[in-house]
Formats: sequence, C-alpha cells, structure tokens
Amino acid sequence: MTADQVYVGLGLIVVLAVGSQLLARRLRVPALLVLLPAGFVAGALTDDIDPERLLGPAFSPLVSLAVAVILYDAGLGLDLKRLRGHNRRVVVRLLWLGALLTLVSAALFAVPVLHMSAQAAVMLAAILVVSGPTVVGPLLAFVRPTERLRRILVWEGALIDPVGGILGALVFHGVLAGGRPEFGSGLGHFLASAGVGVGAGAAGAAVLWLVLRRVRLSEELETSLQLAAVVGVAAACDALRDDTGLISAVVMGMATANLPGLDLPTRRPFFETLVSLVIGLLFVSISATVTPASLRHVVLPSLALTALLVLVTRPLIAHLAAAGTDVPVRERWFIGWMAPRGIVAAATASTFSSELAAHHIGGAERILPATFMVIVATVSLYGLTAFPAARRLGVLRPARSRPLLVGGAPWAVDLAGALSGAGLDVLMWAGADEERARIRAAGLKLAPGELFASATGAGAELEGITSVLLLTGEDDFNALASLTLRESVEGEVGRLAPPSASHGVVAPYTGGDALFGPGLTRPELARKYAAGARVVTRSADGPPAPGEHLLFVVRPEGRLVPVTRSGRPEPGPGDTLVLLREP
Repeated sequence: MTADQVYVGLGLIVVLAVGSQLLARRLRVPALLVLLPAGFVAGALTDDIDPERLLGPAFSPLVSLAVAVILYDAGLGLDLKRLRGHNRRVVVRLLWLGALLTLVSAALFAVPVLHMSAQAAVMLAAILVVSGPTVVGPLLAFVRPTERLRRILVWEGALIDPVGGILGALVFHGVLAGGRPEFGSGLGHFLASAGVGVGAGAAGAAVLWLVLRRVRLSEELETSLQLAAVVGVAAACDALRDDTGLISAVVMGMATANLPGLDLPTRRPFFETLVSLVIGLLFVSISATVTPASLRHVVLPSLALTALLVLVTRPLIAHLAAAGTDVPVRERWFIGWMAPRGIVAAATASTFSSELAAHHIGGAERILPATFMVIVATVSLYGLTAFPAARRLGVLRPARSRPLLVGGAPWAVDLAGALSGAGLDVLMWAGADEERARIRAAGLKLAPGELFASATGAGAELEGITSVLLLTGEDDFNALASLTLRESVEGEVGRLAPPSASHGVVAPYTGGDALFGPGLTRPELARKYAAGARVVTRSADGPPAPGEHLLFVVRPEGRLVPVTRSGRPEPGPGDTLVLLREP
C-alpha cells in the first residue's frame, strides 16, 4: 500500500472509533452496539481500513500488546480483600463454575453445529468464557440495579476478563501442544509457556513495586512507567513464547494491585483514556476483518450457540453460584441475564484464530466470525432487555436519594434526622469519637471508619450513595474531600462555604459550588443553631417565612435537591421543604 492509503486508512479507523463512541454516548447505548456494525460495514464497503493490509505482520502483535494494556488496567482493580461474605462466595462460584460450564457446553455444541474440530471448538469455548466488563459497566450504569447486584456483576466482569485471558492463552498453547507427535514435548511446551507468562509478570510487578516504593515520581511519570513496564514485559514474553504476554499483563496488574505499600490512585486519566481509545480501535479494526463471506455459513449456528449460552448455560451458572447464599431468587435471575461478551473475546479470537488456522486446525477459520456474531447478539440482546428485565424482576435501585452526610456537629445531626424523617435513607460519617457517639445517640446510620480509605481506593464502599454533603468544621478538609469524592460518587458532592474567600489553605482555591444560600457559611450555621435555630421539614404549601432559610427540597419521588450559591430549586406540589428555622 502507498503512504497515502495508509494515512487514509489509519485516519478512518481513529475517526470511526471515536465517532462511534460519541454516537453511542448520545444514544445512551453500549459503545459496542455502534462500534461493531461501523467496523463491519466499513470493512465491507472499502479496503482502506483493512488492518491486515495497513499493518501487515505487525497487526497481530499490536493487538496482543493492546489487549495486554487493557488486561493490566483491569487487573489493577482486583483488590480481592474487598470481596466479603456471601457476595464473595457468589463471585468466586461465578468465576469457576462459569468458566467450567461455558467451556464444556460451548465446546460440545460447537463441534456438531459449527462443524469444528474438537481443538477449535475448545478454543472458541475458552474465548467465550469472558463476560466483558467494558460492556457490563455501562449497562449497569444505565439499568441501575440494586447495589448488591451491581457489586457482584462488576466484580465478576473485572475478574473473568483476566481469567478468560489466561484460560485462552493456556488453551491455545494446549491445542498446539496437543498436535505435537510426542506428548512429553507438548506438555513441556504448555508448562513452559505458562511459566514464562507467570514468572515474567511477577518479575515485572516486583520491579514496579521497587521503583514506585523507592523513587518519588510525578503522576504522569508514574503512569508512563507502568505503561512501559507492561508493554515491555508483554512484548518480551511474546517474543520468547507466543501469546504469553497476556498472562504476564494480568499477573502484573493483579500483583501490583495487591502488593503492600503501593498507593495507586483510583482515577488513572491517561490509562482510562488510552484504554477507551484502544477498545474503539480494536473493535473497529477487528470487525473490519470479518467479511460477509466469512459469516455466510456461521450466522445461524452462532445464533444457536448464543441461545444456548444465554437461555441455558448462564441461568444455570447463576443459580448454582447463588445456591446456599442469601441472594434472593429475583436477583439470581437477573445475574443469569447479564453476561455480554466484549473486547477480550474479540481480541483473543483475532489473535488465536489465524494462528490455529495456520497450523491447520479444522474449523479454526470460523472462530473469529463465530465470536463476532456471539458478541453482537449478546450485546444487542442484553442492551435492549436488561432494563425491562430488571424492572419486571423488581431489582431496580430505589429512585429515592441516599445522601451521605460527613460531620457530626449538633446541627448536622439535626439535619440528618430531618432528612431521614422526610423519607430518605441517610448515612453519616464522622472522625471524632464524640461526634460518632452523637450520631449513634440520634439513632442514625453510621458509616464504617474506613469509608474514606475505600473512597480513595476502589470506591466500592460508596456504591449506592447518591450525594455527599461535607459538613465538618474544617474547611480545608471539606475542600480536599470534595475533590477526592467526586471520582467515587455517582451524584453530586457539596461542601459548606468557608467564612470568607481567604479562609483556609486549600478551600478558597478548589472551586466548586458551595451549599446553601448567601450568608449561610459554616460558622454562621453553627452560630444560628447555638442561638436556638433548628432544622425542620414541612410541605411546600408556601414560600419560606421570615426567619426560615431553605436548605433542601425533597421531591415527591424522594430526590434530594440542595440549595447552592448558584441555584435555588423551585418548590412544587408534593415537595417537602427542609428549612433552618430561627426562633
């Protein structure tokens, strides 16, 4: 190809990837629903975006390295200590039962229906084990199921992707090893490949741990170091033994997340941007390689395989995983209706299918188009039916707000009691023992002491919180906590206004909208309360009287709307007003 053709092809891939994600965002649908058809149609209409022609032999290595970055990023979120109780039991069972039953059922079905050899069928089944957290996350954000369901499914999605990556690489080497004339040499090849990936991943994580512990780095350089480490280790592994880089990337991510003494940030803007772009580029590129001719004989068999996985295998896995736990039957059915396939399935299929076809494994050329069809079918099905299914099963998260109030001053406890009396599920947190005792004495829910440690880690403890109100007596703490918690809370984070624009080291410079109307600063609220003012609630049957200061409006559906310096909600029929009433 000429240089001009390469420029046009690469430019189209980037534009299609980002444009499809923007369109999906506007349509409020999973990005894969747009990325896959866009790449497939573009590949069918023009040869300009055929990545195998654009990049030649570099395409497959680049896909492997891109997937390694994605798996490393997913591994960084795998702090296994956060899985507790019955949730942990369910997630663990979903992993091993899901991998086992999906592998067996898909392999047995693919042999006669897709006319594959046993080796190709096992490879396809191993690829389809993964669920796809890049699809599950946006779907759950749209559906908004109960907090417990969200947590279980997010953890399963985050864990099954690296597990599936490892399984796919091991099965790939096992299939190739099984074709060798001597069993001993084949088994040795299999074990050596696994050992290379695990050993290199552990060594890479150890080097990262030493450097990050001993050298003070900026956030940008720390991120660059991690990217260089994972790409370097994965590339070295793949150069030594094919496709062992995926194993090393997963091991590096999991080890780095669980090694003691490392304080990695929750948000990794560069990594998140890179992963989002890589996902778009990979889906457009991979789907462009799937030609209409390759789908001609696999569409109906692949849809039949999808029906087996969706209607039989996944519900069976969900009910077996939840057996003997306190997960209700309705939630078990929803777990059984949420297993879309995503980027790792597509990338591993693209990487492994051509290699197996080159080794003359029967039916290997059908692995990629079959995987493509299963991804399209599962994403479309779950994307269109997840919300109606959750509503029918009654597992949607209540629409009522669940605010977290931080601070234990007498007026803040009074405010929490008023919000609770208005029908909201209120949670409080305070650091001082005296304030915590005051909260308990008022009969309010007290958040665990590790709340903010969780918020600056994986943020799992703040799932279900719709807003955070920072009401402590320390203006700088309120300002810094607001910056941190904005990344861990789905809704708004509000803080008290300091007494003046110059008060505090941090507070005057962090920006953000302050709670309550003009004049209701932190010290002024405390002064008015000490003088006899109290927090009260009443129906919105008239405007606030003299001496009444509007703090919040609680809508009829239970949504909490605060008064801020920049905006004052207009009360309507059925609303409840939360007021500070002076004596």
